[in-house]
Amino acid sequence: MPAKVTYFYHPQAVFYHGVAMGMQLNIKSDEAYRMASQLAALTGESLTAAVTEALRERLERQNGEREARERDKAALRAHLMEIAADIRANMDDGVSSDHGWLYNDETGLPK
Repeated sequence: MPAKVTYFYHPQAVFYHGVAMGMQLNIKSDEAYRMASQLAALTGESLTAAVTEALRERLERQNGEREARERDKAALRAHLMEIAADIRANMDDGVSSDHGWLYNDETGLPK
């Protein structure tokens, strides 16, 4: 019976024949491996360099999109605050949010 192999994340360098190999990434998708290999062949980079650059570019793109969404939210918030300030500036002094005059004091029902 073969020995049971235990796999686990090991955050320190792994040594193979006395040489530090660094972190390991196990790609379990044939399609991902095929695309990474094709990209490495097209760019003339190693598989590691091609995957690293592809991940770096995607992270930069995602971070840029997130920052753009945050800027859009901030711009919308500022625009809504301008609208609210304009409404406040043009309201009559007698305007109130008190609607008590609509209801009967004894029953609480509309008059």
